[in-house]
Amino acid sequence: MTTLLQGSLQGYVLVALLLFVIGFFIVLSRRTVLVQFMGVELMLNAANIALLAFARARGGDVQGTVFYLFIIAVAACEAAVGLALVVGLFRHRTTTDTDRADALKL
Repeated sequence: MTTLLQGSLQGYVLVALLLFVIGFFIVLSRRTVLVQFMGVELMLNAANIALLAFARARGGDVQGTVFYLFIIAVAACEAAVGLALVVGLFRHRTTTDTDRADALKL
């Protein structure tokens, strides 16, 4: 247990796994698009933590860190587009409930 808390690869992978599972359950259990979107972002950050942990385990691999920064940039763009879609959905449907927004036609 102490090795997990001292910055070992297993500890980072465990944290990434827990974050991914929490995000996955949020996506499956919530009906609001905004909360589901936050769950997807949590899963993306879990993947980034795992990526950085494996890059660190390989001796501080620079390619992993650069790839991580690229993923963060793409995630920022994805968040902007996703939030714009949520705002557009709310303006047209006056709700963000996924059950009521199942048709793509407005």
